[in-house]
Amino acid sequence: MSTLVTGGTVVTATAILQADILIENGCIVAIDENIVCSGVEILDATDCYVMPGAIDVHTHLELQVGNEEVSDGFYHGSVAAAHGGTTCIVEHPGFGPAGCSLASQTNRCRDRAKDVMVIDYGFHGVVQHVDKRVLSAVQELTTDGIPSLKVYLTYGYRLNDADIIKVMKATRAAGGLTCFHAENHAIIAELTQELRAKGDITSPVTHAKSRPDYSEAEAVNRLIALSRAAGNAPLYIVHLSTASGLEIIRKARREGLPVYAETCPQYLCLTEHCYQGADSKGLQYIMSPPLRTQQDCEALWEGLADGIIDVVATDHCSFSFAQKLQKGKTNIFNSPGGIPGVETRVPLLFSEGVLKNRIELKRFVELVSTNPARIMGLSPQKGSIEIGRDADLMILDPGEEKIISTEILHQHCDYTPFTGMSVKGWPKIVMLRGKVLVRDGILRASKGFGQYIKRHVQ
Repeated sequence: MSTLVTGGTVVTATAILQADILIENGCIVAIDENIVCSGVEILDATDCYVMPGAIDVHTHLELQVGNEEVSDGFYHGSVAAAHGGTTCIVEHPGFGPAGCSLASQTNRCRDRAKDVMVIDYGFHGVVQHVDKRVLSAVQELTTDGIPSLKVYLTYGYRLNDADIIKVMKATRAAGGLTCFHAENHAIIAELTQELRAKGDITSPVTHAKSRPDYSEAEAVNRLIALSRAAGNAPLYIVHLSTASGLEIIRKARREGLPVYAETCPQYLCLTEHCYQGADSKGLQYIMSPPLRTQQDCEALWEGLADGIIDVVATDHCSFSFAQKLQKGKTNIFNSPGGIPGVETRVPLLFSEGVLKNRIELKRFVELVSTNPARIMGLSPQKGSIEIGRDADLMILDPGEEKIISTEILHQHCDYTPFTGMSVKGWPKIVMLRGKVLVRDGILRASKGFGQYIKRHVQ
């Protein structure tokens, strides 16, 4: 059956208009005022915004670090994403066994996701060592629909500068994009050693002290230089958290260098004061990079408004509060890092951004949908409302207000870092390829409805 979305205000990255949308066979076939047709299912979007389905290009829905696994998994994580207006994710897999092939982790994730995801999905490759076999596999992985690679400058499988240049050259030659977790490992290691020596290992703010803003800024600056050495290879900075890192990216963009930047709601809405929570609740906010100052938050909002920051993603990584208490209460450096956020991204950015006049409505769509699709090779089918494109739609009610709590969310985690925040503007209906995934808070999709999306080079 065909579907007609009627009565809403259609919002894209370039236009705002009163229009109806006709959907057939999972695609948009007409966009016009007052479409009249019989024998169709009617979805009433009166007083709502009709936007492209949101796309989250930085998730860890299913991740294991050591013996600890995140709470959600692909099914519960994708259900939470759907309720939050997200119709497609691009997952960052965790590290694999030492010496594994470049495709090892993406193949594993595809096998685990294919029968359970309720939204569409793709994967980033993850590079944890560099040799001829890995470099030669970059083109093959790109051809297989994975044109982006994740590289870490810290943690056990970090790469050195020489290997980073090699990876950037290989990715550029394949037409792809290299994504970076940008923190200086030597700075973190030195400060962590000093804090441990002082016995300062039980306060959550200690973790933040070990990863200062200049650790991120140095790494961002170095990556831009390495990109130049690799022939101006495109690079993408994940979860940018600092004003100082933003200014380095701003300078590079003025010079025409191909650097993209992503931030997350936690770095826009939360500050280091969260680490002072009573009853060890500060542990809930252990993440890398850590929360920063209010000045950093304000700078990042400015970066969203003026176009320097391209994407708002989540870095959703739902290690539970129970896990953090068990592992980190007596030694903060043993706590698993990461927070849940895949369901709250869209409402938070709309409420804190659009409704507080920090960003414009079209810019909101650009940040949560159109830019992620364009940069990560999901467009033109995803991220826009155009004839012939996938009917991935989010019908958002700007008047619906909720106080965030675990009770109203659909994640499988025992806390949300945004507890108590009053947020206005929630998805009322969410559609994927013309099918209603969520309507008025009720899931309408079954396990396995989500499809693997073979992404293309830029």
